[in-house]
Amino acid sequence: MKICILSRSSSIYSTKRLVEASKARGHEVEVIDTLKCYMDITSKKPMVHFQDRILDDFDAIIPRIGASITFYGTAVIRQFEMMGVSSLNESVAISRARDKLRSLQLLSRKGIGLPITGFAHSTKMTQELIKLVGGAPLVIKLLEGTQGKGVVLAETDGAAESVIDAFREMDANILVQEFIKEARGSDIRCFVIGDEVVASMMRTAKEGEFRSNLHRGGTAQVIEITKEERQAALDATKALGLNVAGVDLLRSSRGPLIMEVNSSPGLNGIETATGKDVAGMIIEYLEKMDKDSTETKGRG
Repeated sequence: MKICILSRSSSIYSTKRLVEASKARGHEVEVIDTLKCYMDITSKKPMVHFQDRILDDFDAIIPRIGASITFYGTAVIRQFEMMGVSSLNESVAISRARDKLRSLQLLSRKGIGLPITGFAHSTKMTQELIKLVGGAPLVIKLLEGTQGKGVVLAETDGAAESVIDAFREMDANILVQEFIKEARGSDIRCFVIGDEVVASMMRTAKEGEFRSNLHRGGTAQVIEITKEERQAALDATKALGLNVAGVDLLRSSRGPLIMEVNSSPGLNGIETATGKDVAGMIIEYLEKMDKDSTETKGRG
């Protein structure tokens, strides 16, 4: 196969590992900067251009689209899809996962466990919103935040009101969620490929911090997840239409609760913690996708 990895930089750990894994399995691979692609939208023959080239010779793409370029990144993926190129995760599934509100609504519709979550526009509804999630302590999240940025723990109702009102003054869209005390500053990252959880780790926040993100100084260790947690991760991935995902969940007194489903999960933390060749598993899955696609076209 000839594989295109859409990534802003070839030096990022996840991108490097995917390049290594592709070459190790005998594939030709190239890293293309998503933002340097351009497209002729009105052409009868859809194409993606890069510098002075037309990118019409790839069998599959692996999108590594950062949250800040979701809009343009998914447009590039859609153009490749129109050209008949397989994408590890489809553009529409990435869009679903990146929209925190929409993703939670989709998960809720499927009956998947979630923290109690509130969303409102009017500043007059602040106290009602706080009551809705059970009062303080509670978590306030910016819809556009990633890697723990834009996430605040309010320990009193008064503090929650102040933070919510401050965000509203900035015209920011926010979610208000219950704080799961029994999680004790830890969450579980399940790495899903296809219909299997191939690796999992528990991330624990550093002292004095409630966010367990590794980028914020959290630590990770291998963990054996329960059958219920495994099923929740698989159900969440399927609900959003993703093939590969990093599913973050909390252990609570009422079972696993999904916090977020990441469509471009990083490989550094999970490979370091588990010692597994997750990049190799991704390329193996991409090979299966390509084979299935070829067979389908052959029958057609």
